[in-house]
Amino acid sequence: MAIVYDEKSQVFFLHTQNTTYQIKVDRYGYLLHLYYGKKMDVSMEYMLTYFDRGFSGNPYDAGQERGYSLDVLPQEFPVLGTGDYRNTALKVKEMNGCLGCDLRYDSHHIREGKYSIPGLPAVYAQEAQTLEILLKEERLGLEVALLYGVVEECDMITRSVRITNVSGEKVYLEKVSSVCLDFLFGPLDFMTFYGRHAMERNMQRTQVSHGRQSIGSTRGSSSHQYNPFVILAGADTTEDTGECYGVSYVYSGSFSAEVEQDQFQQIRFVMGLSEEQFSYPLHKGEVFYAPEAVLSYSGEGLSVLSHHFHQCIREHVCRGEYKNQARPILVNSWEACYFDFDGEAILRLAQQAAELGIEMVVMDDGWFGHRDDDNSSLGDWEVNERKLGCALSELSAKIHEMGLRFGIWFEPEMVSEDSNLYREHPQWAMKIPGKRPVRARNQLVLDYANPEVVQYIYEKIASVLHQGSIDYVKWDMNRSLADIYSGSTEEQGRVLYDYMLGVYSLLERLTAEFPHILWEGCSGGGGRFDMGMLYYTPQIWCSDNTDAVDRVRIQYGTSFGYPLSAMGAHVSAVPNHQTGRVTDMSTRGVVAMTGAFGYELDLGKLSEEDRQQVKNQVALYHRTAPLLQNGKYYRLSNPFGEEFGAWMVVDSQKESALLSVVSLETHGNLPVIYVKLRGLDAAGEYEAQDTGQVYSGAALMSCGMPIALRGGDYQAYQILFSRIS
Repeated sequence: MAIVYDEKSQVFFLHTQNTTYQIKVDRYGYLLHLYYGKKMDVSMEYMLTYFDRGFSGNPYDAGQERGYSLDVLPQEFPVLGTGDYRNTALKVKEMNGCLGCDLRYDSHHIREGKYSIPGLPAVYAQEAQTLEILLKEERLGLEVALLYGVVEECDMITRSVRITNVSGEKVYLEKVSSVCLDFLFGPLDFMTFYGRHAMERNMQRTQVSHGRQSIGSTRGSSSHQYNPFVILAGADTTEDTGECYGVSYVYSGSFSAEVEQDQFQQIRFVMGLSEEQFSYPLHKGEVFYAPEAVLSYSGEGLSVLSHHFHQCIREHVCRGEYKNQARPILVNSWEACYFDFDGEAILRLAQQAAELGIEMVVMDDGWFGHRDDDNSSLGDWEVNERKLGCALSELSAKIHEMGLRFGIWFEPEMVSEDSNLYREHPQWAMKIPGKRPVRARNQLVLDYANPEVVQYIYEKIASVLHQGSIDYVKWDMNRSLADIYSGSTEEQGRVLYDYMLGVYSLLERLTAEFPHILWEGCSGGGGRFDMGMLYYTPQIWCSDNTDAVDRVRIQYGTSFGYPLSAMGAHVSAVPNHQTGRVTDMSTRGVVAMTGAFGYELDLGKLSEEDRQQVKNQVALYHRTAPLLQNGKYYRLSNPFGEEFGAWMVVDSQKESALLSVVSLETHGNLPVIYVKLRGLDAAGEYEAQDTGQVYSGAALMSCGMPIALRGGDYQAYQILFSRIS
C-alpha cells in the first residue's frame, strides 16, 4: 500500500518507490509533519522534542503543559491564530476584521486513484492513491480538506487544499498555500530560477538563513522573473550526490514561495497563491480549491530529482495526442518576416521548408484584423483575407498539398484599443473605473474573470480553427496584468484567481474540441513556463531569445524542473535578432536540438552550405527524436560558471546516448577538456557514430571524453554513442 495509517500511533505513512512522507495527528488534534525523505517504515515521532520556550505560546487545551507550543513544532498545515509566529499556510479573515483560525483533525479517507481539482490542472495517474485529511474549525464553520496524491512510480507526492464554508457567515481567505514543509534542522540551500524577458530561469543558490527569503510573482502570471519551481538542497548536494527536495506549483498565475530559518534553526518552506490583491470571499456552502503543488525527494543528487519531475510531466501532466510523440520540425514565420508577409510569402516559406525536410510552417502574428504592427486588432480574431490574398482554408490546403502541416498564432487574453472588440465592449478590458489604464505593448488585458468574455473568445477562436485544417496553435500572452478589476463581481479580491480559472476553462474547451492540434504555450517566450500550462500545452516556447549561447544557459536552468520535450527551441538567423551575436549553423542546431526542435528564419537567405547543414540536422533529429523525447537528461557542466556548456541524453535501456558540448569562450592555445559522461552502463562498450571509435562506459564516466576545442567563437561538438556490448 502506498498510503498506510497506523491507528495506534495516529501516524500516516505515504510511500513512493524510494521515499516516505509521514504525518501525525497529535493528542490535541493538531497535524504535525514528522518526516520526508528516504523510504522509512518506522515512525519518526521520536524526533519531536518538547521544552518550555520563552515567548512561544501554548494552546489553551495544553493547560499547564508549557512545553507544548506550535511555535516550535513541525506542522503540516500551519494557520494564523494558533500561537505559531512563523510563516503560515492559511489566513482567514472574519467579517469583523479579526484573523484567527484553529484547525483540528476530524477524520480521514484513503482511496484508490489520484484526486482531481475542479477547474484547475493537476497531476493525473491511474496507478496512484489519494489521502484526504479533514480538518475542522468549529467556531468559524470551516472544513479544510488536505489532499495528498501518491504516484509511486516517479517518486511524486502531490498536495492541494479544499476549503468549505459550512457556517452562515461569509469569511475571506487572505492567504492559501498548497504546501508547507517543516525541517527540524539544516543547513539547506534555496535554489531558485530567476530572470527577465529574453533571459529566463537563471539558477540561483543561496543558503537558507535567519529571516525569510521569498520569490514569487505579482504579475498575474507565473512570470519571466521567478519560476514556480524551487529546490531545497543540502549544502553539499551536487548533481550526483546528496539530498534535495523539489516543489513545483501547478499554476500559471501569481504565486509566492517563502523559506525561513527560525530562532531554533528549524526551516519552514511555504508555497501557494500570492497574498497580493488576494482576498477571496467564501459564503455559506461555497468551496475554494487551492492549486496543486508537486513534491519529490532525491537522496542521490539533483539529476535524479530532475528525472522525477521530467517523468511526471511527460507521463502525468501533459495530455493529448502529442504527449508521447516526437514533435514535428517546424519553421516559424516571426523572425523570417515579422508582420511583413502575405499569403505568397508564407507559401514560399513552406516550399523552402519542404525542400529541406522541415515538416510544418507556422504563420505567426499579423494574419487577422488589420494588424500590420503590434498596435491594433488583438481581439478581432477574423482572418485578413485581403492581406493573405485568399481564405485561411485555401492557404492551409496549399500548404498541406506540399506535404507540410500548418499552424497559426493567437494571443487570446489580450485586446487592442484599436479593435472592433474594444470599441463594442470597452468594459471587457481590465480597467479600474475612473483610472487611466496601464498599457504594455500598447495592449490591455481581457477580463477572463467574466465568463461572458471567455465565451465570446472561445466562439471566435473555434470559428477560425474550423475554417482550415490547423495542426498547431501558438498561444501567446505578451504583458503582465495590472489594474485588477472585473465588472462581473463586487469582490475584487477574487479576480486574479478567477482570471486563471477563465484561462484554464478556455484552454480545456479548445484542446478537447481540437484534439489533433499541437498546442504550444508562450508568454513572450518563457513568461508562463509552468506545470499548469503544460497540462494543456505539451510544449512551451522557452524564450523569445533565440541566441544559441544565451539559450545554453536558459535551457540549463529550465532543465532542473522541466523535460526537453517541453522546451520549444529554434535555430534562428545570425547576427541574432536579440543579441547581435554570430554563431555558426552547427552550434545553433546543437543547442536547438535540446528541445522541441524547429527553425525561425528566412530559409530563402540560407547559403548552400547552411542548407546542407539544415538537411543534416533534420536527419539527425529524426534519428534521435525518441531519445531526446523520453531519455534521461544529464547536466555535465554549469554554463554560468564554466567556459563550456555540456549535456547528454541517455535512453532508458542505456543503449544510446547523445553528447552535446558548446564552447562559451575562446582563448589562444586552448586546452583539451574532459567531459565526464553519466548514465551509461559501466560494463558496456559504446561506439562513437562519427568516428567508429569504441569506448568503455566506465572510462567515459570516470575519466571523461576528451574534447579538443577548436579555435573560433562558440564551437559545438555533438557525438552519438551506440552500445555494442
